[in-house]
Amino acid sequence: MKTCPRKRGAWHPWDYQKKREDTVMIARVSSPRRWILLLGVVCLAAGCSDGRPTRVPVAGQVLIDGQPLTRGYIRFVPEGARASGGQIGPDGRFVLTCYDGSDGAVPGAHRIEVTANEVVNSTTCRWHAPKKYANFNTSDLSARIEEPTDALTIHLTWSGGTPFLERTGSESKLQ
Repeated sequence: MKTCPRKRGAWHPWDYQKKREDTVMIARVSSPRRWILLLGVVCLAAGCSDGRPTRVPVAGQVLIDGQPLTRGYIRFVPEGARASGGQIGPDGRFVLTCYDGSDGAVPGAHRIEVTANEVVNSTTCRWHAPKKYANFNTSDLSARIEEPTDALTIHLTWSGGTPFLERTGSESKLQ
């Protein structure tokens, strides 16, 4: 079977099919590149945020009747945001952490709780600060955090009381 030679430059249906396959192939090859480029632009536009609320570094000292509280845990509880907390060291100093490291606390008003007790044995613990401070609803402690600080001082008082022993699982105090 003989085929007719085509005139030079003449269009043929096979030419359309071949051109269409080349176009599809080019689109398939460049599509992942476009997505990667688009993803990169979106990431750059979002900035270096970790997706968490803004936090400011906060550190300070807890004093009880003018002396450093030598142990315990402090927690800052804002309205509608994640709380921050930190261990109280032997010198009464603390550094707040909200998510990780020493990232501080979210700016705004905070209610504060300080828990300072130690387990003496399986049924007894020693309180180094009044129990009322262990709950932000009863502590009457608050602070407004607006900018980084390392000089925040939290004042506690025994109001004439002293450290005491408490049996766990009961309300009886031991002297």
